[in-house]
Amino acid sequence: MNKRSIFPLLGAIALLLVTFALWVPHGLFFTVGNLLDLAQQVSVNAILAFGLTLVILTGGIDLSVGAVVALAGVVSVSLLGTAGPVVGIAAGLGTAVLLGLGNGFCAATTAMPPFIISLASMMIARGLALGFNQSRPLPVGNEQGFFLAIGNERLGGWLPLPVLIMLLVFVTSAVLLHRTRFGQHLFAIGGNREAARFTGINIRLHEMVVYGLCGLCAGMAGMIHASQLFSAEPSSGQGFELNAIAAVVVGGTSFSGGIGSIPGTLLGAIIIGILDKGLNQAGVHFSLQYIVKGAVILTAVWLDVRRRDKK
Repeated sequence: MNKRSIFPLLGAIALLLVTFALWVPHGLFFTVGNLLDLAQQVSVNAILAFGLTLVILTGGIDLSVGAVVALAGVVSVSLLGTAGPVVGIAAGLGTAVLLGLGNGFCAATTAMPPFIISLASMMIARGLALGFNQSRPLPVGNEQGFFLAIGNERLGGWLPLPVLIMLLVFVTSAVLLHRTRFGQHLFAIGGNREAARFTGINIRLHEMVVYGLCGLCAGMAGMIHASQLFSAEPSSGQGFELNAIAAVVVGGTSFSGGIGSIPGTLLGAIIIGILDKGLNQAGVHFSLQYIVKGAVILTAVWLDVRRRDKK
């Protein structure tokens, strides 16, 4: 990500922080505790957005990630008491990866648009999640300390564990995309699919891998979210895909594919997180919050179109 792209995002973050520091009553927004809570809230959306960035770079989309968050959490929590946390977490992540690979297989081997594929898989994942326990929440008991630590532990008494997990996913994703041949191939596929095919890139394999990785990120987000809620909510995760897509787009990734970065996505997730928390603490009605976020997304897409037109 070049400096010309990153400076506007950093400027937007600084402006939002100053705005809400002045707007939120009693200076509550700009406190250490509040900023740590903000970082913890950003972590789930950022992890989802990292996976979506890889998919969108190839010209695809995955609308199922919010439903996969719920399904992964439900599968994992349902096995905690009988099979233990390791098996439960592995089952939840495995379920998410399988759904992602299913999306990738359909996108790579059929002429169906990824939008429709992932819309269908979103409904399937949501239906499977609601099928558990007659759509009732599955509580996580206090005896499941290992699982509860995933979303609530604070290392050294201050650093939220979800933030550390997010940073690990960030570094891994950034290295994969910006420092490997695999990442170069993703940019090539998104930039010109036919040219990438003629150069010998296995487009089908790459598409399946990125959708699988997107599913893995959704599964990780599902573990954190269920841990934070102290239960697996079959109806949770609704709208998560929209916030994640907003973070990707605001971070500079083009919906046409071939342009984007993981650092930009992280900054986009921070911007969306600041907007969510700041508007809530400022007492802005939730209906107006939707309007503000919609305007932010529209502006980001408009800037992307202008950038591509200039090129």
